[in-house]
Amino acid sequence: MKYLILVGDGMGDHPIPELDDKTPLQVASTPVMDELCRKASLLEVSTVPKGYLPGSDVANMSLLGYDPTKYYTGRAPLEAASMGIPLAPDETAFRCNLVTLEYRGNQTTMVDFSAGHISNEESAELIAAIQQECGDERFHFHPGISYRHLLVVQDLVPDIATVPPHDYIGKDISKPHQTYLTTPVWNTLMLKAQEILAEHPVNKKRIQNGQNPANGIWPWGSGKMPSIPTLGKRFGITGTMISAVDLLNGLGVFTELTVAKVEGATGYIDTNYEGKAQAALDALKNEDFVYVHLEAPDEAGHQGRLDHKIQAIEDFDARIVGAITSALRTRNEPFRVVVTMDHYTPLALQTHTAEPVLAILYDSRETEVGSGHAFAEQVLHDNHANLLKIDGHKLINHLLQQGVGT
Repeated sequence: MKYLILVGDGMGDHPIPELDDKTPLQVASTPVMDELCRKASLLEVSTVPKGYLPGSDVANMSLLGYDPTKYYTGRAPLEAASMGIPLAPDETAFRCNLVTLEYRGNQTTMVDFSAGHISNEESAELIAAIQQECGDERFHFHPGISYRHLLVVQDLVPDIATVPPHDYIGKDISKPHQTYLTTPVWNTLMLKAQEILAEHPVNKKRIQNGQNPANGIWPWGSGKMPSIPTLGKRFGITGTMISAVDLLNGLGVFTELTVAKVEGATGYIDTNYEGKAQAALDALKNEDFVYVHLEAPDEAGHQGRLDHKIQAIEDFDARIVGAITSALRTRNEPFRVVVTMDHYTPLALQTHTAEPVLAILYDSRETEVGSGHAFAEQVLHDNHANLLKIDGHKLINHLLQQGVGT
């Protein structure tokens, strides 16, 4: 038996007036997920514990079978693990976005949390320039993918409270910005980075080309290195993590999953879907489990792009879920698969919400009575859907048929 968790990050949404009060999942063409849903057991999964922010870090940790209240220490340490960056006990990791800010008088607006989904090559140049001018025994910048980078900070630097930049798209961020600017050492760092970015040829070229410049840095999501037991130790399985983002790959590192490197995996709608599906199929030739994560619906939600969100959902259905399950059937390989999302990223809000998500639990042997429903959020509100309600970290036990544990 092979086991799969396929995650369309942020697929969930709220009814949208221009869609006649339907959601992107309802209007998107998703024949594969709909068919699986009709033949599957359905679960209402609470991926975000009470009191925790509904981030992909907390939610995906839950879906992998780990209770965030026991194991979560912050987002950035997971990304550090993916990037092969060790953290000493006296070091704290921060996610460091390259962002586009607009300054008007006393107001600073977060124009774009991704600096126009800046390319790896451009962002590597910018981070290298910041490291050269600002890096010292207190701060060390490490290049990542696109706008997503890492800042490692010595504990002698004062700790600060931060916010995710994608929660402030198009909003005045003067108040959270003051968190940095009123702490002298952080103020010096932020302003110096701003000066370097303003004069850098990469940004001058981007402005000339009508692209958003990466004219600011935004550290957030800080944490210390966690201690997480492996999936092999807990469940006796081997597996592979397939994702374009360091956060998920870091979870793979900590849980001792093989981390697949898929060329052309971008974290947006231009990602290499076929490469990710093939990586999953290759892994399942010798391993028990794969976790395939698609970032594109979430990114589209943050950007407020309805067209991109629908496209991302349809591509996830056909080119990930459909491609993988069809190939496994061709192999005559029995499998159990969860198809779900980690959280909602409603287009109207352009950020995450913490409500429970719908999960399909499908067994290719089709020995259980199916739900008869299509895959969409309204099933969660159907009193006749016979949904099993569980905490997110218990989902993997149901997938693996190992009983419900912690």
